[in-house]
Amino acid sequence: MKSEESEKRAVSVGGERDNPGFDSTLDEPPVYQEADHRTVRPSVVSAFGHDTLDRVPNIDFYRNAGSVSGHRAVRPSLQELHNVDGTPSDDLESAIPSDAKGGTIKFGWIRGVLVRCMLNIWGVMLFIRLSWIFGQAGWGLGIVVIVLSCVVTTITGLSMSAICTNGVVRGGGAYYMISRSLGPEFGGSIGLIFAFANAVAVAMYVVGFAETVVELLKDNDLLMVSEINDIRIVGCITVVLLLAISVAGMEWEAKAQILLLIILLVAIVNVFVGTFIPVTDRKKSEGIFNYQSNIFLENFTPDFRDGESFFSVFAIFFPAATGILAGANISGDLRDPQAAIPKGTLLAILITGVTYLGVALSATVVRDATGNATDIITAGMVCNGSSVAACELGYDFSSCAVEKCKFGSINNNQVMTMVSGFGPLIIAGTFSATLSSALASLVSAPKVFQALCKDNIYKILHFFAKGYGKNNEPIRGYVLTFIISVAFILVGNLNVIAPIISNFFLASYALINFSCFHASYAKSPGWRPAYKFYNMWLSLAGALLCCVVMFVINWWAALLTYAIEILLYVYVKVKKPDVNWGSSTQAVTFVSSVSNALSLSGVEDHVKNFRPQILAMTGSARSRPALLDLAHSLTKNYGLCIACEVFEVRFYCYPIICILFNWCFAYLIWGFVFMLSAIGVVLLQASGLGRMKPNTLMIGFQRNWRTAGIEAVQSYVGVLHDALDFEYGTVILRTNHGLDVSHIVEAEGQFRNSFYKYLYYITLTALINQKKNRDSDPDKPGTLFCRLLVSVCGPPLQQDDKMNEKLLEASSQFKKKQPKGTIDVWWLFDDGGLTLLLPYILTTRKKWKDSKLRIFIAGQPGRCEQDKQEMKSLVEKFRINCTDINVIDSINVPYKKLEDMIEPFCLHEASRDTAQAGAMRKEHPWKITDQELSTFEEKTNLQVRLNEVLQEHSKSANLIIVSMPIARKESVSDFLYMAWLDILTKDLPPTLLIRGNHKSVLTFYS
Repeated sequence: MKSEESEKRAVSVGGERDNPGFDSTLDEPPVYQEADHRTVRPSVVSAFGHDTLDRVPNIDFYRNAGSVSGHRAVRPSLQELHNVDGTPSDDLESAIPSDAKGGTIKFGWIRGVLVRCMLNIWGVMLFIRLSWIFGQAGWGLGIVVIVLSCVVTTITGLSMSAICTNGVVRGGGAYYMISRSLGPEFGGSIGLIFAFANAVAVAMYVVGFAETVVELLKDNDLLMVSEINDIRIVGCITVVLLLAISVAGMEWEAKAQILLLIILLVAIVNVFVGTFIPVTDRKKSEGIFNYQSNIFLENFTPDFRDGESFFSVFAIFFPAATGILAGANISGDLRDPQAAIPKGTLLAILITGVTYLGVALSATVVRDATGNATDIITAGMVCNGSSVAACELGYDFSSCAVEKCKFGSINNNQVMTMVSGFGPLIIAGTFSATLSSALASLVSAPKVFQALCKDNIYKILHFFAKGYGKNNEPIRGYVLTFIISVAFILVGNLNVIAPIISNFFLASYALINFSCFHASYAKSPGWRPAYKFYNMWLSLAGALLCCVVMFVINWWAALLTYAIEILLYVYVKVKKPDVNWGSSTQAVTFVSSVSNALSLSGVEDHVKNFRPQILAMTGSARSRPALLDLAHSLTKNYGLCIACEVFEVRFYCYPIICILFNWCFAYLIWGFVFMLSAIGVVLLQASGLGRMKPNTLMIGFQRNWRTAGIEAVQSYVGVLHDALDFEYGTVILRTNHGLDVSHIVEAEGQFRNSFYKYLYYITLTALINQKKNRDSDPDKPGTLFCRLLVSVCGPPLQQDDKMNEKLLEASSQFKKKQPKGTIDVWWLFDDGGLTLLLPYILTTRKKWKDSKLRIFIAGQPGRCEQDKQEMKSLVEKFRINCTDINVIDSINVPYKKLEDMIEPFCLHEASRDTAQAGAMRKEHPWKITDQELSTFEEKTNLQVRLNEVLQEHSKSANLIIVSMPIARKESVSDFLYMAWLDILTKDLPPTLLIRGNHKSVLTFYS
């Protein structure tokens, strides 16, 4: 029973997720079990002495789904404990846990991190180019080069240690840490280029290996075709062999790495042993001596040649230090990534840095040597020039100042081989260094790429997310990496692509440092790294240093890297993947919002900075889409929009808020969804925060006020009175066909549910019949099943025919682009300018750009032209463009009355005696008295006349804006006021009644 319910729950959770490729087992805990099947653990009973659903704190409640270190336990939800019926509800972080595959191979910090990082950092640079670097820069600046490189990598290592100890690290290495810290935009962009960089790095290391092999073949006249083609042949064969090792499994790859490390260590020891072996005359002629103080002093100063400089030498060496992520890249295969990555990475940086400094050989090899054993010092020669140390040791290499020599630390890349005790071991060490780096990159690229594809940030790449075997090996990623590597190996010359790859690695280092700084700066309570030896400002300095080094290595490659990263960032930002990892970007956004809100609270409002901040009484957002669309048009990029619904009962409204927010998000309506279990006056007081509070109430016109009942009308008019009391601007929207489409939405929902239930029933019936008749008549079940499906999916039911098409069309009229026409503004009363500002804002929107502004004002007979010029001057000072200004001087001509509309709500007490009239007023206090009608007769009839004028001048407008009449509290009855609003806007195009709070929102001062 429990397994069946779990399967049902799994289907429901999977169906709700918009991102079908997202792996819910990566970051989300499981759903809660049903209460009926929950058993109370003994520890709970013994602790409290009674049976309870509550649980004591336990680590198993805090595990992520798919945890390999223990099973995820489930706690009862808050609703399960709090609700009377005890119905269990899913936790917001819930997901179905996946069954962990047994027998997975996990590595400790030595084999998993230390060995990999050392092998990746000890590259061909150690044996081929290091002597050249110290020859050019001298050991003084050479130490600076190495130390500066180690500073960059050490800061990055410290930042990475802080990040990876702030929670469990899963597979994906640098991508995982960056994406979970800075969000999918940064993680998705850097993850793709980082995986690509590792794939191309395989080709770089293999080509380096192939070049060494071909050089040996060339020395022994064993070339197969030509030098460049032999490099391609050897490179492709090497990649195939490395791929076979990788596909065989991480255990075989780890064993190969150990073997290569042993060879590499023997080669390094061989170099140190060679420096103590007495040198022959031949080696002396090639500039190689034992440790000599004069050589050490001579090699201290730099001797840059061939246009080289400190920065160019640094650019050549630094890629050798970019192997610090080799261990982090297989974080999913580590037994304890939180402990292994900091310990192994930082120790590898220390060991390799000391090794580079120790193997520098600045005290044993001179910069220039002829290789001629006869170039010795004769009696009487004076030692001067650039070869003083060699001269003092009895050799004359002064000819190297005239013509370039073949030997010496600057001229010969095989110095390490010549210095070592046994030359072939250096060749083996070179092979080991290149192959180990290639193997590490060949493993890293698919692992990082698989983690990126599992998150489904780039949906087209989700094919590569699938893993195979007990270790979930990314076989498809291996094949893709192999194809990329072979493609670049066939190029044969990677000198152009090399600086781009180095910059890709540096970009990831920069983001790791920035992630640590950003998380620290956000001060989120969730940022609690166990590793304390980091500093946020040091991490920021490391990020900036990485960016500087990118330009030092190659400026155009740095610009290309930034361009690619920005393009990928924008792509992911636009696509908005359905993931939420609690990134520091969210934390900083929250901190900035609070800080900005607080700073705004200390500043008085100014008319120049007025923005419409609308509280839209939409009810359910789906019920009045036209109202929400217009509110969105008025506030988008200008102000605040809060869509709210008021309930007078208590209930759990969070799921409804989520539904409404998702609906608004789907229709690109940006605002806040707010639900309040209270009365309207509380909503007006409580909504907003600081200066981020609504200043304008927007509400739809209550078309059914004559049949809605007394309480409904009093509540509606009461909200308008409350808005004016709190000095809100007030906006009422009326359309001919109304705004409320809730009955249509409800009918659609009921029809959809009944349709799905019916479809499920007949499908199940067909499958049962198919099973029963499988042996007797194989063709019959299929025919029955198809016939049933066709009948269900055929013509729609009768409910569709009953839907009001005009109402549906009117509900979406403000979502579409408006046709050419006008927005007529009847600015009859000065309310501070809100009546003029809101239509101006509409004209700035793309949907309303073809609607021109026309202004209508009331004027006195005989001075229409003067009134028009005064209004024209005012509008020009406000810098608001309008096509026409009309002065209406005939508003006070004879008018019709509205007795029929208000007849059911009139008291008619004038014909009764005083006692009876008093009793009638007491019994029906909400009715319109004859005295009230007499007192407000002129204002009542004005609304009738205004409607006639609006019909005459604005019947064809796209939108009409009219100054809203105000009803004095306790003087004008609610029904009379509703009659005013009704008759004023009757039979007109979409109309907005607007009344500002009589504080200026427009100014012509700068």
